[in-house]
Amino acid sequence: MTAPITFGLSSEARNLHWLLTNLVEEVPGLLSVAVVSSDGLLLLSSDPGRNAEAREAREERPQGPRGSAADLATIVSGIGSLTIGAAKLMEFGGVKQTMVAMAEGSLFVMSISDGSLLGVHGSPDCDMSVVAYHMALFVGRAGHVLTPELRSELRKSLEAESQRETEAAGSRR
Repeated sequence: MTAPITFGLSSEARNLHWLLTNLVEEVPGLLSVAVVSSDGLLLLSSDPGRNAEAREAREERPQGPRGSAADLATIVSGIGSLTIGAAKLMEFGGVKQTMVAMAEGSLFVMSISDGSLLGVHGSPDCDMSVVAYHMALFVGRAGHVLTPELRSELRKSLEAESQRETEAAGSRR
């Protein structure tokens, strides 16, 4: 995992980065983790350095999603919207967690607050109950600090990081 750049961020943003890093390091089998805003924008990622690698791989071989944080954010947002719509249709209340088990891995989506979502992509051998437990801990710790101001700060931080990656990639060519 690439360490995120947290210089210049508020203490709340640094704490949220720390919580995400802690989640990834403590739970075996996690491949990628993303925090997504209610409008589908990536706010926080477990592996920001992989974004540039994934973009370069797609440019060389245009195929489907390759596991970058932006791809995970898109998938999490879509699944979140689908399950929220299903819950409204069924009139069973809000969605707490969604899990998709696949042959080669798992995807977990959990509501944080105000429509924000935590998405986790796990390997085939990850223990789903352990992942769900640690996601719930993350949500419990992060939910109250994920204010509109913090979401805005995280989004601006990701945009600045993406700009630096683009400039660095341009200078290498």
